Amino acid sequence: MITDALRVFVTVAEQRHFSKAAELLNLSQPGVSLHIKNLENELGARLLHRSPKQVSLTEAGSILYRHAKRILSHYEDARQEIQLLQNEVTGSIFIGASFTIGEYILPGKLAAFAGQYPQVNIQVTIGNTQEIIGAIRGNQLDIGFVEGEVQASADLEIIPYMKDEMIVVAPSDHPLSQSVVVEQAMLQNQVWVLRELGSGTRAFSDHFIQETGIEAKRSHVFTSSQGVKEAVAAGLGIALLSRWVVRKELAAGDITELRIRQLQLERSFSIIRHKEHSRSMAVDVFLQKLLFGKKEG
Repeated sequence: MITDALRVFVTVAEQRHFSKAAELLNLSQPGVSLHIKNLENELGARLLHRSPKQVSLTEAGSILYRHAKRILSHYEDARQEIQLLQNEVTGSIFIGASFTIGEYILPGKLAAFAGQYPQVNIQVTIGNTQEIIGAIRGNQLDIGFVEGEVQASADLEIIPYMKDEMIVVAPSDHPLSQSVVVEQAMLQNQVWVLRELGSGTRAFSDHFIQETGIEAKRSHVFTSSQGVKEAVAAGLGIALLSRWVVRKELAAGDITELRIRQLQLERSFSIIRHKEHSRSMAVDVFLQKLLFGKKEG
C-alpha cells in the first residue's frame, strides 16, 4: 500500500537516519531504502539528501513530508472509524426486498430493530426478485430478501429465511366463492390476474398453472401485489398471492380465499448477499436478530 511507503518516508525524515528508521519500523535497511527509491521513481524527484551521518529533506521531500503527514492522519482516522463500524452497531444498512417481503413483512422487523439500535440508518429498495438479485450482484445493496427459488451461483450467499403460504383468491361475488371446497378442475377457463415477469409471485403462479394443467381464459398483468389484489377485489379475476398480502382484505370480506381440495401451496423466502461485499456490525446484528426471531407465516 502507498501508506506503507509514506510511513517509511516520514519515519526516515523524522529520524534523519535510515538505520534508525529501519529499527523503529522493524524493517531491514535495504527494505527502507527500497521504499524511498520507489517513491522517488514514482514522483520523479529526489526526496532526501544522503550523507554518511544523516539525511535531510530536499525541497520536494519537504512538500511530500507535509502532505504525507496529513494523508497518514486521514488514513488513521478512516481506519479507526471502520473499526468502530465493525465493532459497534452504527452506520447504514442498504436492504433490497421483493414486494411481498418489502411491503408486508419487513416493515415490522425494521421497526423493532430501529427501536433497539437507533444509530443505524436503514434504506430499503423494493423491486421484483430479479431486480433485487441484480442489485446485490452489482454491490448496490448489503442484503436482499427474495421470494421463491434462487439459483445457486459462485457470487451469491443464499440463506433460507422462512416459508410462505400461497393461496388462490377471488372476488367476493365470484361464483367459486360460494363453494366450501373448490376442485382443481373448477379453475379451468378462469380469468387470472398476474404479476409481471421477473416477480417471484409470477414465477410461482406460472409454475402452478403449468403443473396443474390449467387453461386460463385470459390474464391481466400488474407490476405490484397491491395492484393484483385491488384488481381481484374489483372483480377482474382470480389470483395466486401470499397470505401475507391479503390478510386484511380476507378479514374485511373484500376478497375470498378459494380452498382447493388436496392442495397446499408453499414457497420459500431467502436472504441473499454478495460473497465479496464488505460486512459491517450493523448488517451482521440485523441478520442475527432477524434469523433468531423469525417465524414462519
